[in-house]
Amino acid sequence: MISANRRLLKRLQGGIMAAAIALPFLYPILHAASYAQSPPAAAEAALNQGLSLIQQGQIDGALAQFQQAAALDPTLAAAHYNVGLALRQKGELQEAASAFWAAIRADPQFALAYANLGGALIEGNNLDQAEQYLQRAIAIQPDLGNAHYNLGLVYQSQGKFPEALAAFERAGQYSPNAPESFLQRGIIYLQTERNAEAEAVLQQALTLQPRYAQAHYNLGIARFNQGQTETALNSFRIATQINGSYADAYYSAGLAFIQLGRFDEARTVLEYAKNLYITMGNPTWAAKAQSHLGQLPES
Repeated sequence: MISANRRLLKRLQGGIMAAAIALPFLYPILHAASYAQSPPAAAEAALNQGLSLIQQGQIDGALAQFQQAAALDPTLAAAHYNVGLALRQKGELQEAASAFWAAIRADPQFALAYANLGGALIEGNNLDQAEQYLQRAIAIQPDLGNAHYNLGLVYQSQGKFPEALAAFERAGQYSPNAPESFLQRGIIYLQTERNAEAEAVLQQALTLQPRYAQAHYNLGIARFNQGQTETALNSFRIATQINGSYADAYYSAGLAFIQLGRFDEARTVLEYAKNLYITMGNPTWAAKAQSHLGQLPES
């Protein structure tokens, strides 16, 4: 039974890895004081009020203030930009892209607006157009880590892994305190079966952000792929401690327990993973978890 599960685990490693892929975006907030314009007092006041509301987590109130600032001064690129950020947080991608474009019209040299327009287009799966705007952002501001990062996401989605790695490396160079580029490099190394390199960069991500659940999870995958089942299990456990709804981490822990012959523990976490997948509306992975449960020996 154990050897059969090992063969099954080997076949499923690609599936585990695929479930780890996520494409987070970086959206810096632009404060009026950091922008070169001198907007009318009322527009600047509305913009700053919106920023204050953002800090309090009041997205709708902040959006209203940003929109008011843009209406009072249509040439205030910072107002349009922050409208785009607020809309992006609300999941209104098309409207966010339009706001970023308005910011670019107000200031054609606004690199951050190009970078975040590219990010919004990535989420809308418009990769070719996203690449154009991101390249424009980099041409204006070559050290803009946000733009290099989002460009890496484009290449990663297109399967251009060498180009993606180079873009994420530049993102890490220009934004050294942001762990996301290290995570994405780790995921690419996993996809290309470079597990030791994945482990190294994921450790870098965790140095920057110790409670980074995705980094712990993918570190577990890297360790699992290298035969370090016990340490992989510990990484999966930490990921679930940080994020109690991390279905992929529970699922992968279940496979690790199977490999270790700890079938009762495997049953517990696979049941939990299955229920999480059902709650998430992911019947495919719920079925995978159930398939493993059905192959466990009777306790």
